[in-house]
Amino acid sequence: MTPADTDDVAPGPWIETARLILRPTALSDFPRWAEMMADEEAARYIGGVQPRAVAWRGMISMAGAWALTGVAMFSVLDRETGQWLGRIGPWQPEGWPGPEVGWSLHPDAQGKGYALEAATATMDYAFDILGWTEVIHTIDPDNRASCMLAERLGSYNQGRTRLPEPYQDAIVDRWGQSREQWTARARG
Repeated sequence: MTPADTDDVAPGPWIETARLILRPTALSDFPRWAEMMADEEAARYIGGVQPRAVAWRGMISMAGAWALTGVAMFSVLDRETGQWLGRIGPWQPEGWPGPEVGWSLHPDAQGKGYALEAATATMDYAFDILGWTEVIHTIDPDNRASCMLAERLGSYNQGRTRLPEPYQDAIVDRWGQSREQWTARARG
């Protein structure tokens, strides 16, 4: 799959890993995006279950962020099948506590190492291409799977942080690391 293979993709970069394609949001992502956002467990730590119309607006916002700012989460696709697996990548909405690499996967894509593979590629992208000097991850302290992924990436818990409206009441920890820490980890 290449950028020429589909005409419904927001403008932006494509990244390939051993098993994955990371590309901007496409209209064709919506069915599985909506499934993920309708799943109670998958949506639990990313704002909760959403009806299709709300999930649509969220997906279109991500595509718009690609078009207007050049920074948004990538849609993650299986290289062999082209199936949409989730969204992972650099993200910095207005009022956010820092430049984030975030993640969320469709329920049938969880537990297969996709999040680590995609998050590693997007951390490299954030530091090497975007020139970010730090990357954070805002994680609910009860989300053990995301805390463990942040640790595997070399990030550490920097304490509680606050998200902007309408998420201001969410309890989240700020995990993160600097470009220097990421680079040293890669060399080590």
